[in-house]
Formats: sequence, C-alpha cells, structure tokens
Amino acid sequence: MKHALLFLALLAPLVAQRDFLSADEEDQIRVAQDPNLRIQAYLKFARMRVDMIEQAIAKEKAGRSGLIHDTLEDYTKIIEAIDIVADDALRKKAPIIEAMKSVADVQPKLLDKLRKVEESKPRDIARYDFALKTAIETTEDSIELAREDLQERAAQVAEKYQKEKKELEALMQPKDLEEKKAEEKKEAEGKRKAPTLRRKGESTAPKK
Repeated sequence: MKHALLFLALLAPLVAQRDFLSADEEDQIRVAQDPNLRIQAYLKFARMRVDMIEQAIAKEKAGRSGLIHDTLEDYTKIIEAIDIVADDALRKKAPIIEAMKSVADVQPKLLDKLRKVEESKPRDIARYDFALKTAIETTEDSIELAREDLQERAAQVAEKYQKEKKELEALMQPKDLEEKKAEEKKEAEGKRKAPTLRRKGESTAPKK
C-alpha cells in the first residue's frame, strides 16, 4: 500500500504538468508578443477545443469520454490564460480594447455550446461532468471580466498586484528584499531616462 501511495505522489506532479497547448500553438503564443494578438490566438484555440468536444459528443466511440475530459480541462486553462494575459496587459497599461471586444463576442457563443452539451446529458457524462461544469463556470467568469469597465478592472488588478507583492516581500529575507528593491529602483530609473542622441548640454531649441 505504501508503495502504491508513493507511486501516486510521484505521478501527481507529472499529471499536473500536462501541456494544454500543442507545440505549434505554443510557438504561435511565443510569436504573439502583443497582448491583443495573444488573446486572439487563445480565443482561436478555445474555439478549436469546443469544436473537438462537439465532434466527440456526436459520435460514440471507445475512449471518447477521456478525450472529452482532457479537452475540457485544456479549454479551461486556455480561458484562464486569456484572463491572465488581459490582467497583465492592464497592469502594464497596454491597450486591449479590441481584444476584450472579441472576448465578449466569442466567449458567450462557446458558453452556449458547452451548456448544450450539459443539457444533452450524454451517456458517459459522469466521466467528465466536473470538468464540464468547471469549463462553464470559468467561461462565465471570464465573460463577466471582459464586460467590466477596463479602467475599473485595471485598478482592481493594480490593487491585487500590490497586495500580493507586499505578501511576498513579507516572506523574503532582508537581504533578498533589499536586492529586489534595488533592482526595481534601477529598472524604474532606466524607464525614466529616455534614450537620446544629443550631446550633454545641447539645447533642444530650434536654431535661429
């Protein structure tokens, strides 16, 4: 019994680390540095996952319940990734109005499809019922966030970030905290000093 428990304990982290994107999708995300493009990419992947679920539901095949379960989990992580990218962009004051419009337009359609799957009560739904409910709830929350006023959401994100930052700093050793603050100060000063090609003391006024 002890060996079995040890095996499960070692296996759990491996299961938790299962990638929710394909290698090609990960490459697309790396290329999409702009948050608007990255959110659009995630939306495309979310639509693909829902299409896969609908196709699997339409045909009863051996092992389909496992496929639906894993696809629902991947879908949920993709929706969560959209919210993470949006919050990070708002914290950095990056414009994401267009991306949020797309989220508010696409996600309700995905939600309707997931609800139809739940309402149809497939024969094997017990195998993926929890994953389906989680996907539905996560999508509902994401839609609600997408419909929020961006300025208000940005303020909430900033407040949450500062709170988490203070909690983290409270757990740090004094030396590590000092180094962290010095690094932040250096970074802030670097942002304030805009690059220039002018010589020291050279005036910006137009020559007469």
